[in-house]
Amino acid sequence: MTEIPVDLDKHRGMAAQKATDLRRALADVESQVRELREREAELENRMMTVPAMSWPEAAVKARHLLNLYAASLPTEDTRHRALVAALFDDFVRLTGDN
Repeated sequence: MTEIPVDLDKHRGMAAQKATDLRRALADVESQVRELREREAELENRMMTVPAMSWPEAAVKARHLLNLYAASLPTEDTRHRALVAALFDDFVRLTGDN
C-alpha cells in the first residue's frame, strides 16, 4: 500500500470527467442556493420582528417586498413593472440616495 492517494479523475474517460464536473458544479450551486434561502429567511424574520425606527428603514423593507413582487410578475406585465421602477425612483429621490 502506498501513501500517495490515487487521483481517480485521471482514470476516467472524457465524458465521465465532464459528467463528474457537471455534478460537482450542480452540487455547489444547490448548496449556494440553499445558503442564500436560509440567509433570506433570516433577513425576513428580522424584518418582521424588528420595527422600523424611521421612514428610510421602512423603505428598505418595502424595497425588499417590492423586489419579491416584481420577480413574480410576468415579463409582459410592463405596466406593473414600470410602477415598481417608478416607486424605486421615488425612494431614491426622497431618501437622497443619489
